[in-house]
Amino acid sequence: MSLRYQINLGILFACGLIIALGGAVTVWQARDSVNREIASSVNLAAQLIKLNLLKSQQTTVDLNTWLPSFVSLEQTRHLKIQLKKPDGVVVKFTSTLKQSADDEQPPQWFVNLVSTDYPEVDQQLVSADGQQVTLGIVADPYDEMCEAWKESRAFFVSILIMALMMFLAVNLSFNKALKSISEIVQGLQAIEQGQYQQKLPEFATQEYNSIAKAINHMTSVLDAANKENSALALHSLQIQEDERQRLSQELHDELGQSLTAVKVMAVAAKQQPSEVVAIADTIVGICDHLITVVRSMMRNLHPLVLSELGLKATLEDLVNYWAARQPKLSITIRCSDAVDDLEPKLCIQIFRVVQECITNIIRHSEATQASVILAIAQVKGRHILTLHVLDNGQGCTEAKIKAGFGFLGVRERVKSLGGQLELNAELGQGVNIRASIPLS
Repeated sequence: MSLRYQINLGILFACGLIIALGGAVTVWQARDSVNREIASSVNLAAQLIKLNLLKSQQTTVDLNTWLPSFVSLEQTRHLKIQLKKPDGVVVKFTSTLKQSADDEQPPQWFVNLVSTDYPEVDQQLVSADGQQVTLGIVADPYDEMCEAWKESRAFFVSILIMALMMFLAVNLSFNKALKSISEIVQGLQAIEQGQYQQKLPEFATQEYNSIAKAINHMTSVLDAANKENSALALHSLQIQEDERQRLSQELHDELGQSLTAVKVMAVAAKQQPSEVVAIADTIVGICDHLITVVRSMMRNLHPLVLSELGLKATLEDLVNYWAARQPKLSITIRCSDAVDDLEPKLCIQIFRVVQECITNIIRHSEATQASVILAIAQVKGRHILTLHVLDNGQGCTEAKIKAGFGFLGVRERVKSLGGQLELNAELGQGVNIRASIPLS
Protein backbone atom coordinates (compact mmCIF):
# COMPACT_ATOMS: atom_id res chain seq x y z
CA MET A 1 0.00 0.00 0.00
CA SER A 2 1.52 3.28 -1.15
CA LEU A 3 1.80 6.32 1.09
CA ARG A 4 -0.51 8.30 -1.21
CA TYR A 5 -3.20 5.61 -0.93
CA GLN A 6 -2.87 5.45 2.85
CA ILE A 7 -3.21 9.22 3.25
CA ASN A 8 -6.17 9.43 0.84
CA LEU A 9 -7.86 6.58 2.67
CA GLY A 10 -7.27 8.34 6.00
CA ILE A 11 -8.66 11.62 4.66
CA LEU A 12 -11.77 9.91 3.28
CA PHE A 13 -12.33 8.14 6.59
CA ALA A 14 -11.94 11.42 8.50
CA CYS A 15 -14.33 13.22 6.12
CA GLY A 16 -16.88 10.41 6.41
CA LEU A 17 -16.63 10.51 10.18
CA ILE A 18 -17.07 14.30 10.20
CA ILE A 19 -20.11 14.08 7.90
CA ALA A 20 -21.66 11.29 10.01
CA LEU A 21 -21.15 13.18 13.27
CA GLY A 22 -22.33 16.43 11.73
CA GLY A 23 -25.41 14.72 10.31
CA ALA A 24 -26.24 13.13 13.64
CA VAL A 25 -25.89 16.47 15.43
CA THR A 26 -27.98 18.21 12.75
CA VAL A 27 -30.80 15.66 12.97
CA TRP A 28 -30.76 15.85 16.75
CA GLN A 29 -30.92 19.65 16.69
CA ALA A 30 -33.68 19.60 14.02
CA ARG A 31 -35.73 17.18 16.11
CA ASP A 32 -35.27 19.27 19.22
CA SER A 33 -36.15 22.48 17.33
CA VAL A 34 -39.34 20.95 15.85
CA ASN A 35 -40.43 19.62 19.23
CA ARG A 36 -39.91 22.96 20.93
CA GLU A 37 -41.65 24.88 18.13
CA ILE A 38 -44.67 22.55 18.06
CA ALA A 39 -45.02 22.50 21.84
CA SER A 40 -44.85 26.29 21.91
CA SER A 41 -47.56 26.62 19.24
CA VAL A 42 -49.87 24.12 20.94
CA ASN A 43 -49.47 25.80 24.33
CA LEU A 44 -50.05 29.23 22.79
CA ALA A 45 -53.28 28.12 21.14
CA ALA A 46 -54.50 26.46 24.34
CA GLN A 47 -53.77 29.59 26.38
CA LEU A 48 -55.60 31.78 23.86
CA ILE A 49 -58.69 29.57 24.06
CA LYS A 50 -58.67 29.58 27.84
CA LEU A 51 -58.26 33.33 27.96
CA ASN A 52 -61.13 33.78 25.52
CA LEU A 53 -63.41 31.58 27.58
CA LEU A 54 -62.51 33.35 30.81
CA LYS A 55 -63.06 36.72 29.21
CA SER A 56 -66.55 35.80 27.96
CA GLN A 57 -67.40 34.04 31.26
CA GLN A 58 -69.70 31.69 29.42
CA THR A 59 -70.22 28.01 30.03
CA THR A 60 -72.07 27.53 26.78
CA VAL A 61 -71.03 28.63 23.31
CA ASP A 62 -72.81 29.23 20.06
CA LEU A 63 -70.95 27.23 17.46
CA ASN A 64 -72.17 29.51 14.72
CA THR A 65 -70.53 32.41 16.53
CA TRP A 66 -67.29 30.56 17.52
CA LEU A 67 -66.58 28.85 14.26
CA PRO A 68 -65.52 31.97 12.33
CA SER A 69 -63.09 32.95 15.09
CA PHE A 70 -61.52 29.50 15.03
CA VAL A 71 -60.98 29.75 11.31
CA SER A 72 -58.21 32.30 11.83
CA LEU A 73 -56.85 30.31 14.79
CA GLU A 74 -56.52 27.23 12.64
CA GLN A 75 -54.38 29.21 10.27
CA THR A 76 -51.70 29.32 12.96
CA ARG A 77 -48.71 27.29 11.80
CA HIS A 78 -48.10 23.80 13.12
CA LEU A 79 -51.72 23.33 14.40
CA LYS A 80 -54.86 21.47 13.45
CA ILE A 81 -57.96 22.56 15.38
CA GLN A 82 -61.12 20.49 15.24
CA LEU A 83 -64.56 20.43 16.90
CA LYS A 84 -65.96 17.03 17.67
CA LYS A 85 -69.63 16.41 18.44
CA PRO A 86 -70.67 13.79 20.95
CA ASP A 87 -71.40 11.38 18.12
CA GLY A 88 -67.81 11.74 16.90
CA VAL A 89 -68.58 13.86 13.89
CA VAL A 90 -65.81 16.36 13.21
CA VAL A 91 -66.86 19.87 12.37
CA LYS A 92 -64.45 21.09 9.71
CA PHE A 93 -63.61 24.72 9.25
CA THR A 94 -64.31 26.33 5.98
CA SER A 95 -60.84 27.89 5.62
CA THR A 96 -57.45 26.14 6.04
CA LEU A 97 -53.83 26.85 5.25
CA LYS A 98 -52.72 24.93 2.17
CA GLN A 99 -49.25 23.65 1.52
CA SER A 100 -47.60 25.61 -1.28
CA ALA A 101 -46.74 23.59 -4.35
CA ASP A 102 -43.28 25.22 -4.38
CA ASP A 103 -42.38 23.96 -0.89
CA GLU A 104 -39.91 21.08 -1.10
CA GLN A 105 -41.06 18.07 0.82
CA PRO A 106 -38.48 16.45 3.12
CA PRO A 107 -37.59 12.80 2.47
CA GLN A 108 -39.37 10.18 4.50
CA TRP A 109 -36.21 9.04 6.31
CA PHE A 110 -35.72 12.59 7.60
CA VAL A 111 -39.37 12.77 8.72
CA ASN A 112 -38.98 9.45 10.56
CA LEU A 113 -35.83 10.62 12.33
CA VAL A 114 -37.26 13.99 13.36
CA SER A 115 -40.79 12.88 14.27
CA THR A 116 -41.79 12.17 17.85
CA ASP A 117 -44.90 12.22 20.03
CA TYR A 118 -46.43 15.69 19.97
CA PRO A 119 -48.80 17.16 22.63
CA GLU A 120 -52.58 17.35 22.08
CA VAL A 121 -55.01 19.61 23.92
CA ASP A 122 -58.77 18.92 24.31
CA GLN A 123 -61.21 21.54 25.64
CA GLN A 124 -64.76 20.48 26.58
CA LEU A 125 -67.49 22.93 25.55
CA VAL A 126 -71.32 23.01 25.68
CA SER A 127 -73.11 24.36 22.65
CA ALA A 128 -76.10 26.68 22.82
CA ASP A 129 -78.48 23.79 22.12
CA GLY A 130 -77.00 21.84 25.01
CA GLN A 131 -74.77 19.51 23.06
CA GLN A 132 -71.40 18.48 24.47
CA VAL A 133 -68.59 19.28 22.01
CA THR A 134 -64.81 18.86 22.19
CA LEU A 135 -62.35 21.43 20.92
CA GLY A 136 -59.18 19.55 19.92
CA ILE A 137 -55.78 21.11 19.19
CA VAL A 138 -53.48 18.70 17.34
CA ALA A 139 -49.88 19.41 16.30
CA ASP A 140 -49.05 19.57 12.59
CA PRO A 141 -45.22 19.66 12.35
CA TYR A 142 -45.03 19.43 8.55
CA ASP A 143 -44.11 23.10 7.95
CA GLU A 144 -41.49 23.03 10.65
CA MET A 145 -40.02 19.82 9.23
CA CYS A 146 -39.76 21.45 5.81
CA GLU A 147 -37.79 24.33 7.31
CA ALA A 148 -35.61 21.97 9.31
CA TRP A 149 -34.91 19.93 6.17
CA LYS A 150 -33.85 23.04 4.25
CA GLU A 151 -31.50 24.09 7.04
CA SER A 152 -30.12 20.58 7.45
CA ARG A 153 -29.59 20.19 3.73
CA ALA A 154 -27.70 23.48 3.62
CA PHE A 155 -25.57 22.29 6.52
CA PHE A 156 -24.89 18.95 4.78
CA VAL A 157 -23.86 20.76 1.61
CA SER A 158 -21.56 23.02 3.63
CA ILE A 159 -19.92 19.99 5.26
CA LEU A 160 -19.45 18.29 1.90
CA ILE A 161 -17.91 21.42 0.40
CA MET A 162 -15.58 21.84 3.37
CA ALA A 163 -14.63 18.14 3.23
CA LEU A 164 -13.91 18.44 -0.50
CA MET A 165 -11.83 21.58 0.05
CA MET A 166 -9.91 19.86 2.86
CA PHE A 167 -9.32 16.81 0.64
CA LEU A 168 -8.03 18.98 -2.20
CA ALA A 169 -5.86 21.11 0.12
CA VAL A 170 -4.28 18.05 1.76
CA ASN A 171 -3.69 16.42 -1.62
CA LEU A 172 -2.04 19.55 -2.99
CA SER A 173 0.25 19.71 0.04
CA PHE A 174 0.86 15.99 -0.17
CA ASN A 175 1.71 16.17 -3.89
CA LYS A 176 4.21 18.91 -3.12
CA ALA A 177 5.71 16.77 -0.37
CA LEU A 178 5.85 13.73 -2.68
CA LYS A 179 7.62 15.80 -5.31
CA SER A 180 10.26 16.80 -2.74
CA ILE A 181 10.61 13.20 -1.60
CA SER A 182 10.98 12.08 -5.23
CA GLU A 183 13.81 14.57 -5.77
CA ILE A 184 15.53 13.35 -2.59
CA VAL A 185 15.18 9.71 -3.70
CA GLN A 186 16.64 10.58 -7.11
CA GLY A 187 19.54 12.31 -5.37
CA LEU A 188 20.18 9.23 -3.23
CA GLN A 189 20.07 7.01 -6.32
CA ALA A 190 22.63 9.27 -7.96
CA ILE A 191 24.84 8.94 -4.88
CA GLU A 192 24.42 5.16 -5.04
CA GLN A 193 25.74 5.25 -8.60
CA GLY A 194 28.75 7.30 -7.53
CA GLN A 195 27.59 10.67 -8.87
CA TYR A 196 28.88 12.65 -5.92
CA GLN A 197 28.95 15.95 -7.81
CA GLN A 198 25.16 16.10 -8.09
CA LYS A 199 23.60 18.20 -5.33
CA LEU A 200 20.01 18.46 -4.12
CA PRO A 201 18.29 21.84 -4.58
CA GLU A 202 16.93 23.96 -1.76
CA PHE A 203 13.35 23.22 -0.71
CA ALA A 204 10.72 25.63 0.55
CA THR A 205 9.83 23.26 3.40
CA GLN A 206 12.27 23.57 6.28
CA GLU A 207 12.33 19.86 7.13
CA TYR A 208 13.03 18.77 3.56
CA ASN A 209 15.63 21.50 3.21
CA SER A 210 17.40 20.20 6.34
CA ILE A 211 17.42 16.69 4.86
CA ALA A 212 18.76 18.04 1.56
CA LYS A 213 21.57 19.92 3.35
CA ALA A 214 22.50 16.79 5.31
CA ILE A 215 22.56 14.69 2.13
CA ASN A 216 24.62 17.33 0.29
CA HIS A 217 27.10 17.39 3.18
CA MET A 218 27.27 13.59 3.14
CA THR A 219 27.82 13.70 -0.62
CA SER A 220 30.70 16.16 -0.20
CA VAL A 221 32.29 13.93 2.44
CA LEU A 222 31.84 10.85 0.24
CA ASP A 223 33.29 12.71 -2.72
CA ALA A 224 36.35 13.74 -0.72
CA ALA A 225 36.75 10.22 0.66
CA ASN A 226 36.37 8.74 -2.82
CA LYS A 227 39.04 11.07 -4.17
CA GLU A 228 41.35 10.18 -1.28
CA ASN A 229 40.78 6.47 -1.83
CA SER A 230 41.44 6.84 -5.55
CA ALA A 231 44.62 8.76 -4.88
CA LEU A 232 45.66 6.21 -2.25
CA ALA A 233 44.94 3.33 -4.64
CA LEU A 234 47.05 4.97 -7.34
CA HIS A 235 49.80 5.64 -4.81
CA SER A 236 49.67 2.03 -3.65
CA LEU A 237 49.95 0.80 -7.22
CA GLN A 238 52.87 3.15 -7.77
CA ILE A 239 54.56 1.89 -4.60
CA GLN A 240 53.96 -1.65 -5.77
CA GLU A 241 55.58 -0.95 -9.12
CA ASP A 242 58.46 0.89 -7.46
CA GLU A 243 58.96 -2.02 -5.08
CA ARG A 244 58.99 -4.49 -7.94
CA GLN A 245 61.46 -2.33 -9.82
CA ARG A 246 63.69 -2.04 -6.74
CA LEU A 247 63.56 -5.80 -6.12
CA SER A 248 64.35 -6.46 -9.76
CA GLN A 249 67.25 -4.02 -9.62
CA GLU A 250 68.59 -5.56 -6.40
CA LEU A 251 68.28 -9.06 -7.79
CA HIS A 252 70.13 -7.96 -10.90
CA ASP A 253 72.77 -5.88 -9.18
CA GLU A 254 73.39 -7.92 -6.07
CA LEU A 255 72.25 -11.49 -6.56
CA GLY A 256 72.99 -11.76 -10.27
CA GLN A 257 76.42 -10.18 -10.11
CA SER A 258 77.37 -12.13 -6.98
CA LEU A 259 76.33 -15.45 -8.53
CA THR A 260 78.31 -14.58 -11.66
CA ALA A 261 81.36 -13.81 -9.52
CA VAL A 262 80.97 -17.10 -7.62
CA LYS A 263 80.79 -18.99 -10.91
CA VAL A 264 83.90 -17.23 -12.27
CA MET A 265 85.87 -17.99 -9.08
CA ALA A 266 84.77 -21.60 -9.13
CA VAL A 267 86.08 -21.94 -12.68
CA ALA A 268 89.33 -20.21 -11.65
CA ALA A 269 89.70 -22.59 -8.71
CA LYS A 270 89.55 -25.53 -11.09
CA GLN A 271 92.27 -23.97 -13.26
CA GLN A 272 94.46 -22.67 -10.41
CA PRO A 273 94.50 -25.19 -7.57
CA SER A 274 97.11 -23.16 -5.71
CA GLU A 275 94.64 -20.25 -5.26
CA VAL A 276 91.79 -22.37 -3.84
CA VAL A 277 92.02 -20.96 -0.32
CA ALA A 278 91.94 -17.33 -1.44
CA ILE A 279 89.15 -18.02 -3.90
CA ALA A 280 87.18 -19.86 -1.22
CA ASP A 281 87.50 -16.89 1.14
CA THR A 282 86.23 -14.56 -1.56
CA ILE A 283 83.27 -16.87 -2.24
CA VAL A 284 82.46 -16.92 1.50
CA GLY A 285 82.47 -13.13 1.56
CA ILE A 286 80.21 -12.97 -1.45
CA CYS A 287 77.83 -15.48 0.14
CA ASP A 288 77.73 -13.44 3.35
CA HIS A 289 76.88 -10.36 1.33
CA LEU A 290 74.14 -12.26 -0.47
CA ILE A 291 72.70 -13.45 2.84
CA THR A 292 72.59 -9.85 4.09
CA VAL A 293 70.88 -8.67 0.90
CA VAL A 294 68.34 -11.50 0.95
CA ARG A 295 67.56 -10.88 4.60
CA SER A 296 67.03 -7.22 3.91
CA MET A 297 64.72 -8.05 1.03
CA MET A 298 62.81 -10.56 3.16
CA ARG A 299 62.51 -8.01 5.97
CA ASN A 300 60.96 -5.51 3.59
CA LEU A 301 58.62 -8.07 2.05
CA HIS A 302 57.53 -9.80 5.23
CA PRO A 303 59.23 -10.00 8.64
CA LEU A 304 59.86 -13.69 9.39
CA VAL A 305 60.35 -12.82 13.04
CA LEU A 306 56.64 -11.98 13.22
CA SER A 307 55.65 -15.53 12.37
CA GLU A 308 58.34 -17.12 14.50
CA LEU A 309 58.57 -14.95 17.64
CA GLY A 310 55.42 -12.80 17.66
CA LEU A 311 54.50 -9.14 17.39
CA LYS A 312 56.38 -7.87 20.44
CA ALA A 313 59.74 -9.30 19.33
CA THR A 314 59.14 -8.04 15.77
CA LEU A 315 58.51 -4.49 16.97
CA GLU A 316 61.58 -4.60 19.21
CA ASP A 317 63.65 -5.85 16.27
CA LEU A 318 62.27 -2.99 14.15
CA VAL A 319 63.24 -0.43 16.79
CA ASN A 320 66.73 -1.93 17.13
CA TYR A 321 67.13 -1.92 13.35
CA TRP A 322 66.43 1.82 13.13
CA ALA A 323 68.39 2.60 16.28
CA ALA A 324 71.49 1.15 14.67
CA ARG A 325 70.98 3.26 11.56
CA GLN A 326 69.77 6.46 13.28
CA PRO A 327 72.00 6.99 16.34
CA LYS A 328 70.67 10.55 16.82
CA LEU A 329 67.14 9.25 17.36
CA SER A 330 66.29 7.50 20.60
CA ILE A 331 63.30 5.19 20.13
CA THR A 332 61.69 3.53 23.16
CA ILE A 333 59.03 0.86 23.00
CA ARG A 334 56.62 -0.43 25.62
CA CYS A 335 54.64 -3.42 24.47
CA SER A 336 52.39 -5.77 26.41
CA ASP A 337 53.14 -9.49 26.25
CA ALA A 338 49.47 -10.11 25.48
CA VAL A 339 49.87 -8.78 21.93
CA ASP A 340 51.60 -12.03 20.96
CA ASP A 341 48.20 -13.76 21.27
CA LEU A 342 46.60 -11.60 18.59
CA GLU A 343 45.57 -12.99 15.21
CA PRO A 344 48.30 -13.04 12.56
CA LYS A 345 46.29 -10.82 10.18
CA LEU A 346 45.92 -8.21 12.92
CA CYS A 347 49.59 -8.47 13.89
CA ILE A 348 50.88 -7.73 10.39
CA GLN A 349 48.61 -4.68 10.11
CA ILE A 350 49.77 -3.32 13.47
CA PHE A 351 53.37 -3.91 12.45
CA ARG A 352 52.86 -1.98 9.18
CA VAL A 353 51.22 0.90 11.05
CA VAL A 354 54.16 1.16 13.50
CA GLN A 355 56.63 0.76 10.63
CA GLU A 356 55.00 3.61 8.68
CA CYS A 357 54.90 5.87 11.77
CA ILE A 358 58.60 5.33 12.53
CA THR A 359 59.48 5.85 8.86
CA ASN A 360 57.63 9.19 8.85
CA ILE A 361 59.39 10.24 12.07
CA ILE A 362 62.81 9.49 10.55
CA ARG A 363 62.02 11.18 7.24
CA HIS A 364 60.21 14.34 8.32
CA SER A 365 60.23 15.05 12.06
CA GLU A 366 63.94 15.69 12.81
CA ALA A 367 63.10 14.35 16.27
CA THR A 368 65.58 13.17 18.89
CA GLN A 369 63.14 11.06 20.87
CA ALA A 370 60.21 8.88 19.89
CA SER A 371 58.02 6.44 21.80
CA VAL A 372 55.86 3.49 20.78
CA ILE A 373 53.31 2.21 23.31
CA LEU A 374 51.17 -0.84 22.55
CA ALA A 375 48.78 -2.25 25.14
CA ILE A 376 45.49 -4.09 25.55
CA ALA A 377 42.92 -2.53 27.87
CA GLN A 378 39.40 -3.49 28.91
CA VAL A 379 36.78 -0.77 28.41
CA LYS A 380 33.12 -1.41 29.27
CA GLY A 381 33.55 -5.16 29.02
CA ARG A 382 35.39 -4.98 25.69
CA HIS A 383 39.08 -5.53 24.98
CA ILE A 384 40.65 -2.60 23.14
CA LEU A 385 44.09 -2.58 21.53
CA THR A 386 45.63 0.88 21.94
CA LEU A 387 48.62 2.15 19.96
CA HIS A 388 50.34 5.41 20.85
CA VAL A 389 53.20 6.81 18.75
CA LEU A 390 54.67 10.25 19.53
CA ASP A 391 57.85 12.23 18.95
CA ASN A 392 59.42 15.56 19.95
CA GLY A 393 60.16 16.68 16.40
CA GLN A 394 59.41 19.92 14.58
CA GLY A 395 55.78 18.99 14.15
CA CYS A 396 53.47 19.96 11.35
CA THR A 397 49.91 21.08 10.71
CA GLU A 398 47.24 18.40 10.80
CA ALA A 399 45.98 19.37 7.35
CA LYS A 400 49.41 18.81 5.80
CA ILE A 401 49.87 15.47 7.55
CA LYS A 402 46.39 14.26 6.58
CA ALA A 403 47.09 15.18 2.98
CA GLY A 404 50.10 12.84 2.87
CA PHE A 405 49.83 9.28 1.62
CA GLY A 406 51.58 7.87 4.68
CA PHE A 407 48.85 9.04 7.04
CA LEU A 408 46.15 7.96 4.57
CA GLY A 409 47.63 4.48 4.51
CA VAL A 410 47.78 4.31 8.31
CA ARG A 411 44.19 5.55 8.59
CA GLU A 412 42.90 3.03 6.07
CA ARG A 413 44.67 0.17 7.86
CA VAL A 414 43.17 1.18 11.22
CA LYS A 415 39.76 1.71 9.62
CA SER A 416 39.89 -1.74 8.01
CA LEU A 417 40.33 -3.20 11.50
CA GLY A 418 37.25 -1.35 12.78
CA GLY A 419 39.32 1.08 14.83
CA GLN A 420 39.60 4.83 15.22
CA LEU A 421 42.62 7.03 14.61
CA GLU A 422 43.36 10.36 16.32
CA LEU A 423 46.03 12.82 15.25
CA ASN A 424 47.38 15.75 17.25
CA ALA A 425 50.06 17.86 15.59
CA GLU A 426 51.35 21.40 16.03
CA LEU A 427 54.36 23.24 14.75
CA GLY A 428 57.23 22.76 17.17
CA GLN A 429 55.22 20.35 19.34
CA GLY A 430 55.85 17.08 17.56
CA VAL A 431 53.23 14.61 16.35
CA ASN A 432 50.97 12.45 18.52
CA ILE A 433 49.09 9.55 16.94
CA ARG A 434 46.61 7.36 18.84
CA ALA A 435 44.81 4.32 17.48
CA SER A 436 42.09 2.28 19.21
CA ILE A 437 41.12 -1.09 17.76
CA PRO A 438 38.37 -3.27 19.30
CA LEU A 439 39.30 -6.90 19.79
CA SER A 440 35.94 -8.26 21.01
